[in-house]
Amino acid sequence: MAAHVNRCPARITTAVLFSLLVSVVSSSQCIDGTYDHDGMQCCKCGIGLYVETHCTANLEFGQCVPCPAETFSSHPTGLTSCEPCTSCSHDIANLEEEVTCTSARNRKCRCKKDHYCASGTDICTLCQSCAKCPEGIKVPCTGNNNTVCNERGKETEGGDQTGKIVGIIFGILLIAAVGVGVGVAVWFYCKRQGQNTLSQLPNGHVENPGPELELVEIRPLTEIPDMDLQPYLSDIAEEIGWPDMKDIAMRDKIPMTRIDNCERNHPHNTHEQTMELLQDWVQGQGLAAGKKLVQNLEKYGRQLKADKVKAILLRG
Repeated sequence: MAAHVNRCPARITTAVLFSLLVSVVSSSQCIDGTYDHDGMQCCKCGIGLYVETHCTANLEFGQCVPCPAETFSSHPTGLTSCEPCTSCSHDIANLEEEVTCTSARNRKCRCKKDHYCASGTDICTLCQSCAKCPEGIKVPCTGNNNTVCNERGKETEGGDQTGKIVGIIFGILLIAAVGVGVGVAVWFYCKRQGQNTLSQLPNGHVENPGPELELVEIRPLTEIPDMDLQPYLSDIAEEIGWPDMKDIAMRDKIPMTRIDNCERNHPHNTHEQTMELLQDWVQGQGLAAGKKLVQNLEKYGRQLKADKVKAILLRG
Protein backbone atom coordinates (compact mmCIF):
# COMPACT_ATOMS: atom_id res chain seq x y z
CA MET A 1 0.00 0.00 0.00
CA ALA A 2 2.83 2.36 0.85
CA ALA A 3 4.60 1.56 -2.45
CA HIS A 4 1.45 2.45 -4.39
CA VAL A 5 1.26 5.86 -2.68
CA ASN A 6 4.94 6.61 -3.53
CA ARG A 7 4.53 5.91 -7.29
CA CYS A 8 1.77 8.54 -7.89
CA PRO A 9 3.96 11.62 -7.24
CA ALA A 10 6.62 10.13 -9.53
CA ARG A 11 4.18 9.84 -12.46
CA ILE A 12 2.89 13.41 -11.92
CA THR A 13 6.43 14.81 -11.80
CA THR A 14 7.41 13.05 -15.02
CA ALA A 15 4.37 14.43 -16.86
CA VAL A 16 5.07 17.97 -15.73
CA LEU A 17 8.72 17.74 -16.77
CA PHE A 18 7.77 16.37 -20.18
CA SER A 19 5.31 19.23 -20.75
CA LEU A 20 7.93 21.81 -19.82
CA LEU A 21 10.49 20.14 -22.12
CA VAL A 22 8.10 20.30 -25.09
CA SER A 23 7.39 23.98 -24.38
CA VAL A 24 11.11 24.83 -24.22
CA VAL A 25 11.88 22.95 -27.45
CA SER A 26 9.03 24.69 -29.31
CA SER A 27 10.06 28.14 -28.07
CA SER A 28 13.71 27.56 -28.96
CA GLN A 29 12.74 27.29 -32.64
CA CYS A 30 12.24 31.09 -32.71
CA ILE A 31 15.83 31.98 -31.86
CA ASP A 32 15.28 35.72 -32.67
CA GLY A 33 11.94 36.06 -30.90
CA THR A 34 8.35 36.15 -32.18
CA TYR A 35 5.75 38.60 -33.49
CA ASP A 36 1.93 38.51 -33.52
CA HIS A 37 -0.01 37.67 -36.66
CA ASP A 38 -3.68 36.60 -36.85
CA GLY A 39 -3.69 35.33 -33.26
CA MET A 40 -0.49 33.30 -33.68
CA GLN A 41 3.11 33.80 -32.60
CA CYS A 42 5.31 33.70 -35.72
CA CYS A 43 9.11 33.46 -35.57
CA LYS A 44 10.92 36.66 -36.55
CA CYS A 45 13.16 36.68 -39.63
CA GLY A 46 16.87 37.21 -38.96
CA ILE A 47 19.12 40.18 -39.73
CA GLY A 48 19.27 41.04 -43.44
CA LEU A 49 15.90 39.38 -44.14
CA TYR A 50 12.22 40.37 -44.25
CA VAL A 51 8.92 38.47 -44.10
CA GLU A 52 7.54 37.62 -47.53
CA THR A 53 4.86 35.21 -46.21
CA HIS A 54 3.64 34.94 -42.59
CA CYS A 55 3.59 31.63 -40.71
CA THR A 56 0.57 29.30 -40.83
CA ALA A 57 1.16 27.57 -37.49
CA ASN A 58 2.13 28.82 -34.04
CA LEU A 59 5.88 29.20 -33.29
CA GLU A 60 6.91 28.55 -36.87
CA PHE A 61 8.72 30.62 -39.49
CA GLY A 62 6.97 32.12 -42.47
CA GLN A 63 8.97 32.67 -45.64
CA CYS A 64 12.01 34.90 -45.02
CA VAL A 65 13.87 36.38 -48.01
CA PRO A 66 16.97 38.66 -48.28
CA CYS A 67 16.56 42.42 -48.51
CA PRO A 68 16.77 43.78 -52.11
CA ALA A 69 19.60 46.04 -53.24
CA GLU A 70 19.77 49.47 -51.55
CA THR A 71 17.65 48.24 -48.59
CA PHE A 72 18.63 46.74 -45.24
CA SER A 73 17.32 45.14 -42.03
CA SER A 74 19.72 45.48 -39.09
CA HIS A 75 17.52 43.70 -36.50
CA PRO A 76 15.35 40.56 -36.40
CA THR A 77 11.96 41.58 -37.78
CA GLY A 78 8.39 40.64 -38.54
CA LEU A 79 8.02 43.41 -41.13
CA THR A 80 7.16 42.70 -44.76
CA SER A 81 9.77 45.09 -46.21
CA CYS A 82 13.28 46.40 -45.53
CA GLU A 83 14.35 49.99 -44.89
CA PRO A 84 15.87 52.08 -47.73
CA CYS A 85 19.61 52.76 -47.43
CA THR A 86 20.76 56.33 -46.82
CA SER A 87 22.02 58.14 -49.95
CA CYS A 88 25.34 60.00 -49.99
CA SER A 89 25.14 61.01 -53.66
CA HIS A 90 23.59 64.51 -53.30
CA ASP A 91 26.25 66.89 -54.64
CA ILE A 92 24.72 69.87 -52.85
CA ALA A 93 25.18 68.15 -49.47
CA ASN A 94 28.97 67.61 -49.98
CA LEU A 95 28.80 64.01 -48.69
CA GLU A 96 30.67 60.84 -49.63
CA GLU A 97 30.27 57.19 -48.67
CA GLU A 98 32.21 55.98 -45.61
CA VAL A 99 30.55 52.58 -44.99
CA THR A 100 28.77 50.71 -47.79
CA CYS A 101 25.17 49.55 -47.53
CA THR A 102 24.52 45.82 -47.15
CA SER A 103 21.37 43.81 -46.52
CA ALA A 104 22.20 43.84 -42.79
CA ARG A 105 23.59 47.39 -42.41
CA ASN A 106 22.73 50.93 -43.49
CA ARG A 107 25.11 53.10 -45.51
CA LYS A 108 27.11 55.66 -43.52
CA CYS A 109 28.08 59.02 -45.01
CA ARG A 110 30.84 61.47 -44.11
CA CYS A 111 31.79 64.96 -45.21
CA LYS A 112 34.02 65.38 -48.24
CA LYS A 113 37.53 66.72 -47.82
CA ASP A 114 37.68 70.35 -46.58
CA HIS A 115 34.05 70.19 -45.37
CA TYR A 116 32.47 69.72 -41.95
CA CYS A 117 29.06 68.86 -40.51
CA ALA A 118 27.42 71.94 -39.02
CA SER A 119 25.16 69.85 -36.76
CA GLY A 120 28.20 68.36 -34.99
CA THR A 121 26.66 64.85 -34.94
CA ASP A 122 27.65 61.52 -36.48
CA ILE A 123 24.53 61.54 -38.71
CA CYS A 124 24.87 64.47 -41.10
CA THR A 125 22.72 65.49 -44.06
CA LEU A 126 24.55 68.69 -45.07
CA CYS A 127 28.27 69.59 -44.94
CA GLN A 128 29.68 73.10 -45.25
CA SER A 129 33.05 74.30 -46.51
CA CYS A 130 35.79 74.69 -43.92
CA ALA A 131 36.90 78.26 -43.16
CA LYS A 132 40.09 79.61 -44.75
CA CYS A 133 42.65 81.20 -42.46
CA PRO A 134 45.02 83.77 -44.08
CA GLU A 135 46.46 84.48 -40.61
CA GLY A 136 47.16 80.77 -39.93
CA ILE A 137 45.29 77.75 -38.57
CA LYS A 138 44.94 77.24 -34.83
CA VAL A 139 42.80 74.05 -34.96
CA PRO A 140 42.42 72.14 -38.26
CA CYS A 141 39.00 71.45 -39.75
CA THR A 142 37.55 67.97 -39.09
CA GLY A 143 34.39 66.19 -40.16
CA ASN A 144 32.47 67.63 -37.17
CA ASN A 145 34.26 70.94 -36.50
CA ASN A 146 35.07 74.02 -38.55
CA THR A 147 38.59 75.43 -38.78
CA VAL A 148 39.70 77.62 -35.87
CA CYS A 149 41.92 80.46 -37.12
CA ASN A 150 44.74 82.21 -35.26
CA GLU A 151 43.74 85.45 -33.56
CA ARG A 152 45.04 88.66 -35.06
CA GLY A 153 46.80 91.39 -33.04
CA LYS A 154 44.58 93.99 -31.43
CA GLU A 155 46.18 96.90 -33.35
CA THR A 156 45.79 95.15 -36.70
CA GLU A 157 42.26 94.11 -35.82
CA GLY A 158 41.35 97.66 -34.80
CA GLY A 159 42.77 99.05 -38.04
CA ASP A 160 40.87 96.49 -40.07
CA GLN A 161 37.64 97.33 -38.27
CA THR A 162 38.14 101.05 -38.95
CA GLY A 163 38.81 100.33 -42.62
CA LYS A 164 35.69 98.20 -42.83
CA ILE A 165 33.53 100.93 -41.27
CA VAL A 166 34.89 103.57 -43.65
CA GLY A 167 34.32 101.24 -46.61
CA ILE A 168 30.73 100.55 -45.53
CA ILE A 169 29.94 104.26 -45.12
CA PHE A 170 31.47 105.06 -48.51
CA GLY A 171 29.49 102.22 -50.13
CA ILE A 172 26.22 103.47 -48.61
CA LEU A 173 26.84 107.02 -49.82
CA LEU A 174 27.73 105.78 -53.30
CA ILE A 175 24.58 103.65 -53.52
CA ALA A 176 22.45 106.58 -52.32
CA ALA A 177 23.99 108.91 -54.92
CA VAL A 178 23.43 106.41 -57.71
CA GLY A 179 19.85 105.85 -56.56
CA VAL A 180 19.08 109.58 -56.59
CA GLY A 181 20.62 109.95 -60.05
CA VAL A 182 18.61 107.05 -61.46
CA GLY A 183 15.42 108.38 -59.87
CA VAL A 184 15.89 111.84 -61.40
CA ALA A 185 16.64 110.32 -64.82
CA VAL A 186 13.52 108.14 -64.68
CA TRP A 187 11.37 111.11 -63.66
CA PHE A 188 12.61 113.24 -66.56
CA TYR A 189 12.13 110.34 -68.97
CA CYS A 190 8.55 109.71 -67.85
CA LYS A 191 7.74 113.41 -67.98
CA ARG A 192 9.12 113.69 -71.50
CA GLN A 193 7.22 110.63 -72.64
CA GLY A 194 4.01 112.11 -71.27
CA GLN A 195 4.62 115.40 -73.08
CA ASN A 196 5.31 113.56 -76.35
CA THR A 197 2.05 111.62 -76.02
CA LEU A 198 0.04 114.78 -75.36
CA SER A 199 1.65 116.60 -78.29
CA GLN A 200 0.48 113.85 -80.63
CA LEU A 201 -3.20 114.40 -79.79
CA PRO A 202 -5.40 117.05 -81.50
CA ASN A 203 -5.01 120.46 -79.82
CA GLY A 204 -2.85 118.81 -77.15
CA HIS A 205 -5.97 117.64 -75.22
CA VAL A 206 -6.70 114.16 -73.95
CA GLU A 207 -10.28 113.22 -74.75
CA ASN A 208 -10.26 109.46 -74.08
CA PRO A 209 -7.14 108.55 -72.13
CA GLY A 210 -6.06 105.00 -72.93
CA PRO A 211 -4.36 102.49 -70.65
CA GLU A 212 -0.95 103.92 -71.54
CA LEU A 213 -1.87 107.21 -69.78
CA GLU A 214 -3.36 105.66 -66.64
CA LEU A 215 -1.36 105.94 -63.44
CA VAL A 216 -0.11 102.58 -62.25
CA GLU A 217 0.20 102.11 -58.53
CA ILE A 218 3.49 100.40 -57.71
CA ARG A 219 2.92 98.16 -54.74
CA PRO A 220 5.94 97.84 -52.42
CA LEU A 221 7.34 94.32 -52.29
CA THR A 222 9.09 94.69 -48.96
CA GLU A 223 6.48 93.10 -46.68
CA ILE A 224 5.03 89.59 -47.09
CA PRO A 225 1.89 89.11 -44.94
CA ASP A 226 0.98 85.87 -43.22
CA MET A 227 -1.04 83.94 -45.80
CA ASP A 228 -2.04 80.53 -47.14
CA LEU A 229 0.37 79.59 -49.96
CA GLN A 230 -1.71 76.72 -51.37
CA PRO A 231 -3.13 78.74 -54.35
CA TYR A 232 0.41 79.83 -55.33
CA LEU A 233 2.36 76.56 -54.93
CA SER A 234 2.53 75.71 -58.63
CA ASP A 235 3.78 79.18 -59.68
CA ILE A 236 6.29 79.30 -56.80
CA ALA A 237 7.61 75.82 -57.62
CA GLU A 238 8.07 76.88 -61.27
CA GLU A 239 10.24 79.83 -60.19
CA ILE A 240 12.30 78.08 -57.48
CA GLY A 241 13.13 74.80 -59.25
CA TRP A 242 14.11 71.45 -57.73
CA PRO A 243 17.80 72.12 -56.79
CA ASP A 244 17.07 75.27 -54.76
CA MET A 245 13.94 73.77 -53.15
CA LYS A 246 15.94 70.73 -52.10
CA ASP A 247 18.67 73.00 -50.71
CA ILE A 248 16.12 74.95 -48.62
CA ALA A 249 14.54 71.73 -47.33
CA MET A 250 17.91 70.23 -46.35
CA ARG A 251 19.01 73.42 -44.57
CA ASP A 252 15.70 73.36 -42.60
CA LYS A 253 16.46 69.77 -41.49
CA ILE A 254 13.79 67.97 -43.52
CA PRO A 255 14.90 64.28 -43.45
CA MET A 256 16.61 62.99 -46.58
CA THR A 257 14.17 60.07 -46.71
CA ARG A 258 11.26 62.49 -47.26
CA ILE A 259 13.24 64.40 -49.91
CA ASP A 260 14.15 61.14 -51.67
CA ASN A 261 10.48 60.10 -51.62
CA CYS A 262 9.56 63.24 -53.58
CA GLU A 263 12.03 62.23 -56.30
CA ARG A 264 10.83 58.63 -56.38
CA ASN A 265 7.14 59.64 -56.45
CA HIS A 266 7.61 61.76 -59.61
CA PRO A 267 10.51 60.35 -61.68
CA HIS A 268 11.71 62.66 -64.50
CA ASN A 269 9.23 65.40 -63.44
CA THR A 270 11.13 68.05 -61.48
CA HIS A 271 8.11 70.37 -61.28
CA GLU A 272 6.00 67.77 -59.46
CA GLN A 273 8.98 66.88 -57.26
CA THR A 274 9.39 70.56 -56.35
CA MET A 275 5.64 70.94 -55.75
CA GLU A 276 5.48 68.00 -53.32
CA LEU A 277 8.58 69.05 -51.37
CA LEU A 278 7.44 72.71 -51.28
CA GLN A 279 4.03 71.67 -49.91
CA ASP A 280 5.72 69.53 -47.25
CA TRP A 281 7.99 72.46 -46.30
CA VAL A 282 5.08 74.97 -46.22
CA GLN A 283 3.08 72.77 -43.84
CA GLY A 284 5.93 72.93 -41.36
CA GLN A 285 6.20 76.74 -41.56
CA GLY A 286 2.51 77.67 -41.22
CA LEU A 287 1.11 81.01 -42.40
CA ALA A 288 4.56 82.64 -42.20
CA ALA A 289 5.87 80.30 -44.92
CA GLY A 290 5.86 82.99 -47.63
CA LYS A 291 7.96 85.40 -45.62
CA LYS A 292 10.35 82.61 -44.53
CA LEU A 293 10.71 81.36 -48.13
CA VAL A 294 11.68 84.81 -49.46
CA GLN A 295 14.13 85.30 -46.57
CA ASN A 296 15.79 81.94 -47.27
CA LEU A 297 16.18 82.68 -50.98
CA GLU A 298 17.77 86.05 -50.21
CA LYS A 299 19.98 84.50 -47.53
CA TYR A 300 21.27 81.80 -49.90
CA GLY A 301 22.07 84.27 -52.71
CA ARG A 302 18.93 83.71 -54.85
CA GLN A 303 17.84 87.36 -54.98
CA LEU A 304 16.23 87.16 -58.43
CA LYS A 305 14.12 84.17 -57.42
CA ALA A 306 13.23 85.90 -54.14
CA ASP A 307 11.92 88.93 -56.07
CA LYS A 308 9.85 86.69 -58.37
CA VAL A 309 8.30 84.86 -55.42
CA LYS A 310 7.49 88.23 -53.82
CA ALA A 311 5.73 89.33 -56.99
CA ILE A 312 3.67 86.09 -57.04
CA LEU A 313 2.58 86.47 -53.41
CA LEU A 314 1.69 90.15 -53.68
CA ARG A 315 0.07 90.26 -57.10
CA GLY A 316 -3.31 89.25 -55.61
